[in-house]
Amino acid sequence: MSFEDILYEEKNGAAWITINRPEKYNAFRGQTVEELIEAFNKAAWNNDIGVIVLTGAGDKAFCTGGDQSAHDGQYDGRGTIGLPVEELQSLIRDISKPVIARVQGFAIGGGNVLAALCDMTIASEQAQFGQVGPKVGSVDPGFGTAYLARIVGEKKAREIWYMCRRYKAAEAERMGLVNCVVPHDQLDAEVDAWCAEIMEKSPTALAIAKRSFNMDTESIKGISAMGMQSLKLYYDTDESREGVKAFNEKRKPDFRKYAK
Repeated sequence: MSFEDILYEEKNGAAWITINRPEKYNAFRGQTVEELIEAFNKAAWNNDIGVIVLTGAGDKAFCTGGDQSAHDGQYDGRGTIGLPVEELQSLIRDISKPVIARVQGFAIGGGNVLAALCDMTIASEQAQFGQVGPKVGSVDPGFGTAYLARIVGEKKAREIWYMCRRYKAAEAERMGLVNCVVPHDQLDAEVDAWCAEIMEKSPTALAIAKRSFNMDTESIKGISAMGMQSLKLYYDTDESREGVKAFNEKRKPDFRKYAK
């Protein structure tokens, strides 16, 4: 498969997967997600690869979630329904190799979820994290909520989702969402160093460790599957449509008129 929306590179035992839509702040459409799945599978089955790096092109954004302007038949501009996002999220967890999120800019919405799902996250000082779902009539009812609470704690996870604030890299590190924060011009060197350390470790031991970690939170996959079905019904409501309409019109949404 040739890639249009992403870049794929293998170097020194690491596979670098880059969302290459900087003009869209690396927001993903249906094709993007399909290419990401293909790339992760390619790296997963290559015995020469010991670690995977997920990042975004340019300096502005790691990923900002679903592309609200995309209408490619696979994605209708509404949250993640219509996209194989569940498959991508599960793949990041199920691959037996460590996955590092290299976050150089905005990791917002679905991008924040992807960074959280990676085994480890290394961020530039200029990175920012946060969720926007309730501001635009959406939510991630699975890994983005339940698993996030395992990382940062229930109180902070609820704050992140209920308030939809943005958090600078240093604060994200304090809450446990990020492993390491470095000056922007040192980001690649730091990621390379972490990859080199991982390549020195036993791949079988790492695979067992990752699967052991995942076993404790595997039930979240079922929560996600059920939640996505509910989300599909929610996206068909006027309340959810108000969020996307307001976003595209660059105004504050009026959700309260739909309160029942």
